[in-house]
Amino acid sequence: MRRAAAALVLAALFACRGKGAQGAAAPAPEAPPPAIPVTAALVERATITDVVSGPGHTGVMAQQKVRAPFTGTLVELTVGDGDRVASGQAVGAVISRDSEASLAGAREMAREARTEAEKADAARAVALAERNRVRAPLRAASSGVVLSHAASAGDRVAEDQEILTIADASSVVFLVDLAQSDLTRVRPGQRVAIEIAGRSGTTSGIVHDVLPAANATDFTAPVRVDLSGLREIPPLGLFGTAHISVGQRPNALVVPEAAVIRNDVTGVARVASIADGKAHWVDVTTGTRTPAGIEILSPALPVGSPVIVAGQVGLPEGAPVTIHR
Repeated sequence: MRRAAAALVLAALFACRGKGAQGAAAPAPEAPPPAIPVTAALVERATITDVVSGPGHTGVMAQQKVRAPFTGTLVELTVGDGDRVASGQAVGAVISRDSEASLAGAREMAREARTEAEKADAARAVALAERNRVRAPLRAASSGVVLSHAASAGDRVAEDQEILTIADASSVVFLVDLAQSDLTRVRPGQRVAIEIAGRSGTTSGIVHDVLPAANATDFTAPVRVDLSGLREIPPLGLFGTAHISVGQRPNALVVPEAAVIRNDVTGVARVASIADGKAHWVDVTTGTRTPAGIEILSPALPVGSPVIVAGQVGLPEGAPVTIHR
């Protein structure tokens, strides 16, 4: 009986172990990683404007001189340095030396007159000298800004002596210092956008030509840009940057600037494209930066394909992504 009972107990134990082994669940498969939300934009084609840029400053190509018409006295000067003048505007006056001498003599005769007859003669002489006084107005030959003056009211001036120097408004230009490697792409008539220090917005201009004054020290040459549509004359000598449009390339591949990630160490530029719901990194060669984005020279990304513009930093290759707006 005891042996039979022990056998039953052992049989029961083996049966329980067998059921436990058969009832153990197989290991569950790993769940796929969750999709990472990103923002995307599409690869597009656009017309790219090639631009060369350089620093420069405002200047003037023509200066008008206001000169004394004859020897005499500058009795009036109504403008100073920095004043704006219009063409034909009176800026001063000169009295001839002979007229001044005649009037001075008549007035001296009046001071020395003693009798009534002498006083009458002197009065007639003074009236005649004043009536015949030669007074010549000085006028600006062109609209512009007074750069400097060489005489003041009350000064004696000689014939043809310089009194004022006026910067001709029609000859105000922007002189750009361009690298010599860019000069072959610059032609007269090309449009220019100029950012002048201290002035909001941009000023439009047209390339006149390359000036024959290359700088052998920094390998640059000046380019004259004629300013157009000026409502007022900018101060001369102001510094700024000129952007010259030297050509256009239609049907260029463009992606938003935020889509391009550049390695600061290697300089390699990369774009994270999306295919089959996953991110794939592509090394790219970039071209011109435009307001519409950055040109992609190679490889030829498919037009209309999505590229990540936000959320791609640190994103591993092949990571699942979901696009959110």
